[in-house]
Amino acid sequence: MRPIDGNTYICGLIGNPVAHTKSPAIHNFLAEKTGFNLAYGAFPVDTGRLDKAIPGAFALGIKGLNVTVPYKEEVIPFLADIDSLAEKIGAVNTLVRCENGYKGFNTDMPGLLRALERDGVDIKGEDVIILGAGGVARAAAMMLENAGASSVTIMNRNTDRAEYLAGSINEICGRSFAHPLPVSGYGRLPGDAKHIVIQATSVGMHPDTEKAVIEDPEFYKTVKVGYDLIFNPPETKFMKLCKEAGAESYNGSKMLLYQGIIAYEYWTGLSISDDLADECYAEVF
Repeated sequence: MRPIDGNTYICGLIGNPVAHTKSPAIHNFLAEKTGFNLAYGAFPVDTGRLDKAIPGAFALGIKGLNVTVPYKEEVIPFLADIDSLAEKIGAVNTLVRCENGYKGFNTDMPGLLRALERDGVDIKGEDVIILGAGGVARAAAMMLENAGASSVTIMNRNTDRAEYLAGSINEICGRSFAHPLPVSGYGRLPGDAKHIVIQATSVGMHPDTEKAVIEDPEFYKTVKVGYDLIFNPPETKFMKLCKEAGAESYNGSKMLLYQGIIAYEYWTGLSISDDLADECYAEVF
């Protein structure tokens, strides 16, 4: 057991709620294995107190913070600097201490990309479908554009939201990259094409596990890889439908792992090997 002393890097998670988080298990495992003098905890921040939490953390010398719901967008005005990808995404989940405050990064989407790569899923040149039109869908679309996907189709029950999100993404990208499509319009997808599909809604999350955004098996004939960003339950109905259609399917647990690993690398300057990442995954998940 590593001793905590006056030189320990103190890091943690802020959000509301935070009791369910796996982040302390990830970061404290990595600190133990790498021998880095770091301790990680979870700090609930009550509604309306974020403006005091960020400068308070800086005043206390906290080296780094992860940010979870509902503060990933709300935290931005309290930062000293922001990474360009996080700025494009419009959400921050990692704070790195700098001279005058914290610099904000988004490791969720690089975490998703690293998880895809570890699972052998190459998105370069691919036409990807995203189910959902919320903040997570926006972040996923920006990551895909940044990583070289050919295009993305935003499918949502509320067509107006899909159209708004696609327009916003295209304005940032400076090209026609995102295309809206109502969920009911999946029959318009090319019948002979196979897509990578990212499930970016809360549909199917515990405890309401017997639902999927699209339940018609015909849709899943167009899927070659299904990636559900939900990790509880470990196998969602979306994933089951993908498998029944012969497609590969994955949940969001590796994305959660790798967003934490990337944050840890920012804070420590270390590089976490694939072997240690696998060991951490086996321990925490």
